[in-house]
Amino acid sequence: MFNKLITTCALAFLAMLSCGADEPVPSGTPDKESPTEVLSTTLPIADPYILLYDGTYYAYGTSIGNGFEVYYSDDLEYWKRSSSLALDEKDSYGDHNFWAPEVYYIEKEKKFYLFYSAEEHICVATSDSPLGPFKQDVQKPIREEGSIDTSVFFDDDGKAYLYFVRFNDGNVIWCAELKDNLKEIKEETLTQCFAATEPWELILPKVVEGPSVIKQDGKYYLMYSGNGYTSQDYAIGFAVADSPFGPWKKYDKNPILHKYKGLVGVGHGAPFIDKEGHWRYVFHAHKSLTEIHPRDAYIVDMSLKNGVITLDGNLIRPKVIK
Repeated sequence: MFNKLITTCALAFLAMLSCGADEPVPSGTPDKESPTEVLSTTLPIADPYILLYDGTYYAYGTSIGNGFEVYYSDDLEYWKRSSSLALDEKDSYGDHNFWAPEVYYIEKEKKFYLFYSAEEHICVATSDSPLGPFKQDVQKPIREEGSIDTSVFFDDDGKAYLYFVRFNDGNVIWCAELKDNLKEIKEETLTQCFAATEPWELILPKVVEGPSVIKQDGKYYLMYSGNGYTSQDYAIGFAVADSPFGPWKKYDKNPILHKYKGLVGVGHGAPFIDKEGHWRYVFHAHKSLTEIHPRDAYIVDMSLKNGVITLDGNLIRPKVIK
């Protein structure tokens, strides 16, 4: 079975710390007596990521620029925005360009780890709650070199790998093993996964980004987005390897999601398992056919059969409620 969410789903059964009155109660279930007044017909986050913890979904993404908001939901369709930020710039390195957050629950630490980029540097912060506040013990990036788009894969042997984007010859996906503290990488393991090489990845400047890794039957699958996010042809593909470091072979029928059901600029998402044990993929798309911003999040069914990842089927268009 897939292993991407070892620490995000299968281990997510400890009770949450208490939160404010308008936040999920300690059991993780939002207040169902609140009126269902729709505040927004879209979920306005880009580079989205969904964590399932203790029966509640939490959504994080790029939005406000000086930190990260967090939304929570029972059913993936209707979401409430937390009254406080998951991460505020005052608790982190950097003061602008906060992008692409991903949150993992680490059982042995009884903490949540938020991986993200700020000022085009990759960072990690921790919290006792999926709602935050997330804070850095020391306000500095993981690496001094500019990088973006972090994602963590936890392998069967307990090792953790950080996938991220470096700016060498365009946006290029790299991998390194994380140290046990999950706040540093083993620099000697730094390995290039792949660069933009295929025609669909080269429509705008050479870009592959937004990596996520899952595993099935001993094979590693790296999902990613290709070409610049401002392009309507921004799309999603995947590559396969026998090792978390590669070498990676790109699927010959990429992209697997492109201009989907009236949406354009689809990309930079992440896989997750829902409450019923089914795989889903959350991604963003342009606001409309004529406007890019603010980008909105969508959720689509996902499957992996016979070595092929498919993103198709039911499309959820999340809404924000009061």
